[in-house]
Amino acid sequence: MQKTCKQLERYFKGAANHRRIEILYLVEKASGISLNQISTQLKCNIKTISEHTRKLVQAGLLNKKYRDREVLHSLSPYGKKFITFTKSF
Repeated sequence: MQKTCKQLERYFKGAANHRRIEILYLVEKASGISLNQISTQLKCNIKTISEHTRKLVQAGLLNKKYRDREVLHSLSPYGKKFITFTKSF
């Protein structure tokens, strides 16, 4: 089914930041990665990473799952499609 222009806008706006794109690529390689691990790998403040992952989840590109005190991240089906799109761009 074809996405509406509004729906496509949500995905593009959600990923419209170099750090968020880095996060998507990292999560693609390491599904189930924690917020702390993302922060360490990208050498970035955890609060900054937390905000970026929140926006990616809100955009529907990233899934998060709570395990005890950790938040684990994986690509959503649309996140996978977005990664494929960026690699072909």
